[in-house]
Amino acid sequence: MKISVLTDNHAGSSCQAEHGLSYLIEFDGKKLLFDTGQSDLFLKNAEIMGVNPEDADMIVLSHGHFDHGNGLGHLGGGKLICHPGCFSARFRKHDHTYIGLKYTSDELSARFSLQTSDGPFTIAENIIFLGGIPRLTDFESLSTPFALDNGTPDYVEDDSAIALLMKEGLFVITGCGHSGIVNTLEHAKKVSGQEQICGIMGGFHLKKVDRQTMETINYLRANKVRHILPSHCTELPALSAFYDAFGIKQVRTGDILTF
Repeated sequence: MKISVLTDNHAGSSCQAEHGLSYLIEFDGKKLLFDTGQSDLFLKNAEIMGVNPEDADMIVLSHGHFDHGNGLGHLGGGKLICHPGCFSARFRKHDHTYIGLKYTSDELSARFSLQTSDGPFTIAENIIFLGGIPRLTDFESLSTPFALDNGTPDYVEDDSAIALLMKEGLFVITGCGHSGIVNTLEHAKKVSGQEQICGIMGGFHLKKVDRQTMETINYLRANKVRHILPSHCTELPALSAFYDAFGIKQVRTGDILTF
C-alpha cells in the first residue's frame, strides 16, 4: 500500500500546507482519493509529487466539514461516496462560523457519481467505507464545539473512515476521528470480521493529554498496533503523548508512505 499525503496541516520540504487533509491511497489495485482539503492545494501538491488524484477509482469524503470537502469543487468528476449527513449546515458554537461544505448534495450530484451510505459500503473486495460509526465508549464523543443550524449540538454523526484489509490486519484511515479512534477501530473490526489492527492514520481529533488521549494510547498498545500516524486535527499535547508512547513521526504534506 502507498499513501501520498496531498494536504495536511504541516508543510513538507517541497509542498505547502493548509488546515485540511487529503490522501491518495493506492491499495490492492485501486486508487482512492480520501478527502480533498479546503482548496485546490491538494492538486498543486499532487503535481509536485508526480501523482494524479483525477485518476482515482473512488473519492471518499470522511465527513462534511469544509477542510475535508471544499476541494471537491476543483475536480472534474468521478465516483464519490460519503455519509448522507455530510450536507448538514453546521457552525462553531462560540462564534457561529460556518464550517460545513460549500456544496449541496444536488451540486455534487451534478458533478460526481454520488453514492451516500449511512452503513458500511464495500468499495472493493478489501476496501470498506465504514458508514456511520456507533459511539460506544464512555470517553469519546461526549462533547462538541459544533452546532447544527437549528442550534442543537452537532456530534458529526456523518463522521466515517475506511478500512483496508491487509494481510497483516486492518489498516484504518480517518479524516478527523470525531467518532473517537477506539469507536472507529472497534466498528472496523465488527464490519470486517478481522480482529488484528496493523495501522491507523489520519486525524485523531485529540487536543490534550486527557483521559480520551490516554485511553486511546492504551487501546492501541493493547492491540499491538504497529503503524500509528496521527495528523491534521491532532494537536501538539496529544502528539507529544503519542511520541512518548510510540515514537511517532510527524506527518507532512509531500510524504509518500509505503506499508
